[in-house]
Amino acid sequence: MMPERFAIVGARVMPITGAVIDNGAVIVAGGRIESVGTADSVPAHLSRVDATGRWLLPGLVDAHTRLGIVEEANGWSGADAAEPASAANAGLRARDAVSPSDLGLQDAISGGVLAAGVDPSTRAPIGGQSVAIRCWGTTVDEMVLRDPCGVRAALGEQPKRTDDTFPITRMGVAAVIRAALVAARGRLDDPDAAEGSEQAALAAALRGEIPWRQHAHRADDIATALRIADEFGLRLVIDRGTEADRLAGELAGRGIPVVVGPLTVNRRGVEMKNRSLQTAQRLAAAGVRIAFTTGAGTVPVQFLAHQASFAVREGLDRDTALAGLTIEPARILGVEDRIGSLEPGKHADLCLWSGDPLDPRHRVVTAYLGGREIYRFDPGAGVGRFGDLVWLP
Repeated sequence: MMPERFAIVGARVMPITGAVIDNGAVIVAGGRIESVGTADSVPAHLSRVDATGRWLLPGLVDAHTRLGIVEEANGWSGADAAEPASAANAGLRARDAVSPSDLGLQDAISGGVLAAGVDPSTRAPIGGQSVAIRCWGTTVDEMVLRDPCGVRAALGEQPKRTDDTFPITRMGVAAVIRAALVAARGRLDDPDAAEGSEQAALAAALRGEIPWRQHAHRADDIATALRIADEFGLRLVIDRGTEADRLAGELAGRGIPVVVGPLTVNRRGVEMKNRSLQTAQRLAAAGVRIAFTTGAGTVPVQFLAHQASFAVREGLDRDTALAGLTIEPARILGVEDRIGSLEPGKHADLCLWSGDPLDPRHRVVTAYLGGREIYRFDPGAGVGRFGDLVWLP
């Protein structure tokens, strides 16, 4: 049982938004970060965790996952991301489908991912409302960081129907999105309409209160997303962005971030034929804010850090890579005031690594959520051990 107030001392502290501190210390009090500094500044009487030789980082954040709504090893009974019968599903809420007992959430923690955006499927032009969660809890309601944290939409091959049901073309997909936004814009001042989940979500997107999370691979689809965003004043985020580097200058000029990846996959479809490990570096060089994703269920979520590792190998700056695993996805999800960096007042959602998280030889050795230890790697047994939850075996 962790004390209410304690210090993690001796680690290489990576605040993300500040300078690296060797022989650093983070003081935790009441589940939040009280201070970030050097080990010699910690009061002598304070309880300590000796982290000598470790690296201390904020929990990683994957901004685009199916965690909890497409459950690991649970087949069709755990597949709750899509409602393909309708093309416009802004009233659907990912929160209502998240299972806290999904094994993928344990995988996430073992890889240092302590928070995630959970998105409905891209099988419909408008898939539903995304939710930002912490990856640990007995019920989804105690896990939620922000709901909704965006409206999920899709362009390109995924939402084009294959059963002769509208839409079956890129024109049709864009028309479905526009029609829903036009209808919602026409009812922005209607107090009765605002009560509905669908109208409320679209209204929030139209007002810029939550982002429009646009799945798009090809450059032409990204250009369509830009047109729609301009027409309706949407706060756009590009997810996947396989060819986003072709529009890097325009994205940078508009301040539109890109959630890149997953990078460690084959070219599974025509939209991914130009997939490149250099995309993140090209976007960052142009001034585009980037975050990394596993798209969990596409790549196992515990490999999130490795998506950034490969980008660094291809020339991406290390600091930009670490920001793309932490503060940048937190900003995209609208929760940067609570997680994503080591700063006083933020949640003590922390991971101690055996070494550099961008080096695949290193692993998470201890994870804390709100200052509570929830995971520890047992080197003797070669397995990670989790804290107690109702649903754990």
